[in-house]
Amino acid sequence: MTLDMRMTRHLPAKPDEVFDAYTDAEKQKIWFTILDEQPGIVEIEVDLRVGGKQTAVWGPNRDMLFRETQTFLEIERPHRLVTESTGSSPDGQEMTTRIEITFEAAGADTLMTVVQSGFPTPEVRDFFETMSWVGAFDRIEAYLSRR
Repeated sequence: MTLDMRMTRHLPAKPDEVFDAYTDAEKQKIWFTILDEQPGIVEIEVDLRVGGKQTAVWGPNRDMLFRETQTFLEIERPHRLVTESTGSSPDGQEMTTRIEITFEAAGADTLMTVVQSGFPTPEVRDFFETMSWVGAFDRIEAYLSRR
């Protein structure tokens, strides 16, 4: 049995704009910190091609950095993105999951759906469902609303 989660959010932009906000390193650097009082550290590199990688390093300071490397498995711009994601927390814990994201036109908006699978425990899955992805959606929505 694999542990997975599914989340959706309507975002105020067309699918190509949401896809680009999610995959473009310079746009990510903005939305990663858009809701923070103290921006902290954000370093992102993206090689958007099948087999390419996105590497993100972020946190409040150099001693508290999170790291994530996503390998792009499938890219169907602007409708679908599949990655294998390996992330680590400042305490050294590491986890690899599979992330599938779809971007569907919904009138003037986009319905962004995330399915992430391969969580090691229900507690980790629940954290991603209630905190990590909610925060990411909030930040992307704020970025798209302010452009």
